[in-house]
Amino acid sequence: MIIFAAGGTLIFCLGAWRGIKISAFLFGLAVLSCLAAGLTAIYLQQGGVNFSGLLSMDAFSRFYTVLFALITTIVLLFAFQYARARDFGGDEFYGIILFAAAGMIIIAGAIHWLLFFLGLEMLSICLYVIIAIRRESDQAVEAAIKYFIVGAVASAFLAFGIAMLYAATGTLDIAGSLAAATHGGNSYLRLFALCLILVGLGFKISLVPFHLWTPDVYQGAPAPVTAFLATGSKVAVLTIFIRLAACVPAATGHSFLPALWTMAALTMIIGNITALSQTSIKRMLAYSSIAHVGYMMMALLAVRQDGITAVIFYSAVYAVMDLGAFGTIGLLSPRAADLDQIEDYRGLGYARPFKAALLTICLFSLAGLPLTAGFIGKFVLFRAALAAHFVTLALIGIVTAIVSLYFYLRVVVVLYMRPADKAPELEESGGAAGLACLLVGILIFWLGLYPAPLLDFIARLAGLVAPHV
Repeated sequence: MIIFAAGGTLIFCLGAWRGIKISAFLFGLAVLSCLAAGLTAIYLQQGGVNFSGLLSMDAFSRFYTVLFALITTIVLLFAFQYARARDFGGDEFYGIILFAAAGMIIIAGAIHWLLFFLGLEMLSICLYVIIAIRRESDQAVEAAIKYFIVGAVASAFLAFGIAMLYAATGTLDIAGSLAAATHGGNSYLRLFALCLILVGLGFKISLVPFHLWTPDVYQGAPAPVTAFLATGSKVAVLTIFIRLAACVPAATGHSFLPALWTMAALTMIIGNITALSQTSIKRMLAYSSIAHVGYMMMALLAVRQDGITAVIFYSAVYAVMDLGAFGTIGLLSPRAADLDQIEDYRGLGYARPFKAALLTICLFSLAGLPLTAGFIGKFVLFRAALAAHFVTLALIGIVTAIVSLYFYLRVVVVLYMRPADKAPELEESGGAAGLACLLVGILIFWLGLYPAPLLDFIARLAGLVAPHV
């Protein structure tokens, strides 16, 4: 966290005091900060609870620190030439992305409601700014305003829920507040508080029925920023869901089971069904991301049957797949605006073969086709749900996953099976974007063909997060 915050501060200072606007230098400093933070999380000895019981430095938070460093690095690689060509690759963009990454790490490590809320607001405020980083784009500014309004409402629900939970339990420790013995009126107050918290987090992670902002914001934001929003922010909020699932008492969990079951089912159904009718590739991927949240929520219900292992693994897989999809959209887009309509991609598989191939691989993986990471990810999710006897919910997930094949493969058909009228004029994407494409491709096939080491590590990790499960 110190490395990310220091890197962001240094980039801001260089831009403000020294007037350094050389995008390549600032980009290099941002990537170096990400690599240093990731390596530090890997090689430093595992710590305990720090900062007066507010932050855990356990293996769980360290794993997600490495994942967030990887996500941020790949986003920076995709964004370098894209931002430079569109005149927003300055100190504001790179510095804010590093501060957003620091917010993600705070969320993943927070074991106290106050620190979690501060980390979430730190991340959210950074996202409001970088969504509107192209100030000349009306779509980007509109998307930022929509996200700001929805984010403010979600934060209000969350803050009020945390206040009510403190009133019911007398503690802001996350595990302590969930495990606190309450009776009579306090038990109802605690349930009310958890409902408010669920609403606030549901907005942030795009659970149905709190998802309606997602396609508008994803469509309006610049493609690399959308990649960052769709992966980093969602995975960060997912970490608090994992901690809640691991810490919530069985009685409280049973009280919420019907609501969570229904929300997971509706999220999978509405996300996939609505994606079928989309003509915008960004909106289609937005509804796709909503559906993937439903898959992960389904597995979280199976917390006592390796559900946590499945969700942690799938969160990493999902991040890689969506990074590649949205990053490639940016690479295939001209300077004026992102290619948005699916028909705009007609014939680009021949005009831009390398970039189109990566987009195809990511779409195959999102669809869950064999040999890709998405196939293994969906397999472990559905296996956990079936082991927990959520047969109907698993069948809903399997059927909706089959339905999703249509809208993913429709893009591939447009890329390769229809002639291009005229390919858009593109600038050179540069070596940074090529490296990002290579990393995403390797990770998708590596996790699809040889997932055992990561799955074994995550299984041990899940045991540490929820030793009582």
